[in-house]
Amino acid sequence: MKTKHLLFTVLFFFAGISVLSAQNNEQWAGLNFFANENMQLRKEAKPINAVFIGNSITQMWAGMRPDFFKDNNYLGRGIGGQTTPQMLSRFRADVVELKPQAVVINGGINDIATNSGTYNFEFTFGSIQSMAEIAHANGIKVILTSVLPAAEIPWRKEIPAVPAKIDQLNAAIKEYCIKNSFTYVDYYSQLVSKDGHKGMPEQYTMDGVHVNIAGYEIMEKIVKSVIEKIIK
Repeated sequence: MKTKHLLFTVLFFFAGISVLSAQNNEQWAGLNFFANENMQLRKEAKPINAVFIGNSITQMWAGMRPDFFKDNNYLGRGIGGQTTPQMLSRFRADVVELKPQAVVINGGINDIATNSGTYNFEFTFGSIQSMAEIAHANGIKVILTSVLPAAEIPWRKEIPAVPAKIDQLNAAIKEYCIKNSFTYVDYYSQLVSKDGHKGMPEQYTMDGVHVNIAGYEIMEKIVKSVIEKIIK
């Protein structure tokens, strides 16, 4: 009897851990952030030209410029603060299952900012590659974008060599796109300051990392023409 009771207690304990872990994973990856919207879109089965997946830069874009998304049949799937492994964890739910013609992937600055742990270039780049490969395997056109320029991380000013890390990641993404016939969108060169400090000019940014409406207008011109070209 005692043995059965002990076994039940152990099983109950590990079941509790599993439930807690599942909840933590959902919160960590933001798996339920767009759940209701995604469910409705799957029911309607309406065609989607492109899904934009990313962090706060993408989330704020959809919030500040909703007509750009609505008028072009785009969806914003950005979650503030997210790193590329978090984006990868929700990629199936927020991109693949919605069956868009194309996906626009922008991430990496929060990895450099160590939002979810020590920055590791190979791990971040690998997460971006995995998202691209999952999209490609599901017949979704792949558009990878540059990390936007930043001279420093305003909420983590102690992080060294931010521009060099951005340059390294952008170069790797661009080369990967060339080798795999994916599309690379270069926001960086259009938004970087021309004075050599490798940040964004004040007229395009709110804090040195996030763009304002003027910055989004530049990004829109660049990416819209690319999307239209590849989903003809």
